Amino acid sequence: MKKLLVAVLLLTTYFASAQSIKLRGAIKDSIGIPLELANVIATVTSSGAIESYAITNHEGRFQLNLPKNNSYTLQASFLGYESKARAIVVPEDAEDMEITFVLNSQAAELDGVEIVYEMPVTVRGDTIIYNADSFTTGDERKLGDVMKKLPGVEVNEDGEIEVEGKKVSKVMVEGKDFFDGDSKLATKNIPADAVDKIEVLRNYNEVDQMRGLGYDGDNVAVNIKLKEGKKNFWFGEMTAGGGVADEEGKYLVHPKLFYYSPKYSINLITDFNNIGEVPFTFRDYFSFTGGFRNFNRGGGTNFNIQDSDLGFAVAQNDKASELDTKFLAGNFSYAVTDNLDVSGFAILSDNKTGIVNNSIRQFIATGATENTSSTNDQRSQLGMFKLSSVYKPSKDFQMDYDALVKFSKQTEDATTLSVVQSFENNISEEKEITPFSINQNVNAYYTLNDKNIFAGQAQYLYQDEDPFYSAAQDIVPFRGVFTTVIDETNPTLDIYDPLEQSERYSINQNKNIKTSKLDAKIDYYYILNNTSNLNFTVGSTFSSQKFNSGIFQILDNGNENSFDEQDFNNDVQYSLTDAFFGLHYKLKTGKFTLTPGVTLHNYSLKNEPLGSSANQNDWAVLPEVNIILDLKKSENIRFNYAISSEYTDVNDYARGYVFNDYNRLFRGNRELENSLSQTYSLSYFSFNLFNNINIFGNINYARKIDAIKTISQIEGISQVSSPFNINSNFPDETFSISGRFSKRIKKLQFTLNANLASTNTFNTVNSTILESKSLTQNYRASVISNFKDWPNFELGYRYLASEYDNGGLTQTFFTNRPFASINVRFLKDFNFQAEWDYYKYTNNAKTVENSYSFVNADLFYRKGESPWEFAVQATNILDTSSINNDSFNDQYNTTSQYFVLPRIVMLVVKYDL
Repeated sequence: MKKLLVAVLLLTTYFASAQSIKLRGAIKDSIGIPLELANVIATVTSSGAIESYAITNHEGRFQLNLPKNNSYTLQASFLGYESKARAIVVPEDAEDMEITFVLNSQAAELDGVEIVYEMPVTVRGDTIIYNADSFTTGDERKLGDVMKKLPGVEVNEDGEIEVEGKKVSKVMVEGKDFFDGDSKLATKNIPADAVDKIEVLRNYNEVDQMRGLGYDGDNVAVNIKLKEGKKNFWFGEMTAGGGVADEEGKYLVHPKLFYYSPKYSINLITDFNNIGEVPFTFRDYFSFTGGFRNFNRGGGTNFNIQDSDLGFAVAQNDKASELDTKFLAGNFSYAVTDNLDVSGFAILSDNKTGIVNNSIRQFIATGATENTSSTNDQRSQLGMFKLSSVYKPSKDFQMDYDALVKFSKQTEDATTLSVVQSFENNISEEKEITPFSINQNVNAYYTLNDKNIFAGQAQYLYQDEDPFYSAAQDIVPFRGVFTTVIDETNPTLDIYDPLEQSERYSINQNKNIKTSKLDAKIDYYYILNNTSNLNFTVGSTFSSQKFNSGIFQILDNGNENSFDEQDFNNDVQYSLTDAFFGLHYKLKTGKFTLTPGVTLHNYSLKNEPLGSSANQNDWAVLPEVNIILDLKKSENIRFNYAISSEYTDVNDYARGYVFNDYNRLFRGNRELENSLSQTYSLSYFSFNLFNNINIFGNINYARKIDAIKTISQIEGISQVSSPFNINSNFPDETFSISGRFSKRIKKLQFTLNANLASTNTFNTVNSTILESKSLTQNYRASVISNFKDWPNFELGYRYLASEYDNGGLTQTFFTNRPFASINVRFLKDFNFQAEWDYYKYTNNAKTVENSYSFVNADLFYRKGESPWEFAVQATNILDTSSINNDSFNDQYNTTSQYFVLPRIVMLVVKYDL
């Protein structure tokens, strides 16, 4: 596969040079000053079709590849200048050519705007505008198919949009939020044929008054402009299908409706299927921000409320042995008046998942190996609602309000056969959690005059979690915790207290965590001049949590045996107050933008377990600096440095035992203190349409001292852990490098992605400090074609190497994944799409070796412009039965085999509105 990629590249380069010429040139103004980011477009004179385009570099230079034996019209344009056109002929014997355009300035800009928008790509400051039709071939089905063809843009395997290595945090359609906080719903649902322009907004800030005042370098948004025929009309699609898999019936129902007008918009998305398509997973639910951001970002404090998710099994890559999905989502926006906009969304999801896996887990401290075979039946019922409003009576004042409500019910029934040194243990587990949260946010922005701007923000979170856990097994759980050991070699001599002796040991746990968290701050910006400003911040965070838990046993006769001792119960109240004052200075000088800052914090902690009280009071001065070097308008280097203070929540302070798993107990430590992290980040970005090369690179280094780690006592495969602050002589360190390189040669785009991450951490196991190291290398190379009249393809190769070194035990796992896809249109009305993904999974010890392939294919038929489409879709054609995965932590390494859905063949009918 690697040789094939190189051969394709060489052949493409050869034919491109042999059958076309390079037209080089420059665009200047009337006094000879080069015009950077000017546009030049070459159209075929006879048909008007776009053949090539370019955007000038900082020297006003451009270059075009033009096929020989044709005539072209060249048109040069720049906003605010008169456009100029020139006709050229490129005969069969033509050689490379040179041409110069001189543009005269003009007062009227309307014509210039229209010409700019016809360009395939336009760069305006921090905004990149793509003309979708310039990159599509007509076979794209969803927005994601369009996005991955755009230079400088990537759609990752989860369907999320990435620009410059950053995930897009907001997707808008016609300037209106599309399910705020998630780009996957957009890439997988917005029809490709509705998209006209795609605007990538870097350094994005949705509040006009705040743009340019602070650091917005991590904010990236995308705005989709619709084609004229899609505005003020309902559009969408109605899809339904049926099929079979292993003699079982399969179905798909997937209606989607969209409406956009200047006054309001409505989006309705539904998806009901049992073929493994999961539009919204439990992982998506927890990561879905709804547009809410980390409140104190840039203030130096990291305090995150933990989710008590009980370690529910997660389908690998949305692949499981059974998947049944019901999904319903709606999104709206409405301009109530010229000054008031309201918007919101609702998401409801009900996923039933069957997960079957076999795992080998190697424990580092004891050398024990556990082999498990498990079956998990899981159901996730999720709900999420958001209501937002923006009130802007004048350009000087804006007020926002947001409310996000999340609730869910997740249950799991699992059976596991655990084998350790030929000893078998049959385990039955039940898990249930019904969390509820409401997050409210109010912001106000006021511009007093050109020199003084104020911003006030307040955010309130209320969260209630009530996880229940039950594990029944054959062997005595946690000898020495639930029993008193008399003889290590003879469990029958144990004193059973509080545990009572049974045929099967059913241990259960109730738990409840309630959280109230209020954040508030006021920012004052004093504008010194056009290139600098001062920012003063004063604010506070107050968090209050209450934690209750209790462990009890269900006896063989059904009676309940309560564990009344304090060691098995929790009743803890915990509060954290962070009062802070910050000062930041922003200066733009020459090509540099400097933003140094410092924040003074006073932290007050109080935890009250079972009536007693413990208090902490700390001061911290936390500096940060951001430096931007703009080498050119579309090329820059960014550097960030910050020290942050990290605090944990009530889960790590509760002293009573808490079940995490059938073989893992955890108890908190009320003496915990915060840790400090130093982070360094250096990134480079170049969006070069002169030579069609786009580069992004990033280097990160993080060092954490006094980190909160776990001290574990492990006996066999059972472990009891507790958090503690490890000595600063044993810091955690993480070093990572990531990069993306793409090059477009005529109708082919070549892309290379690389990610390397190295970690070095310490933990204490059985009173011994163990060092754990990992090195992960992830590479991806691909070439994708974009022909209008020929079959299109993608060829690529992924390589993953994961090396784990835990206490001297070193293992390396390798995954080689060549992949390919093809799209062929034939007999005018037929379209065939197929994709192949091959996995070869091995380790350095040659004890694990597995290879498998996934092949999917679709055959579509649509008669001309008919709204009806008929398709035969087949997934997992080779009927692959399982996939592999490996993971590690400080205590053990795990290699797992997951069973997946069988071959599915579907007949699908779609009607376009």
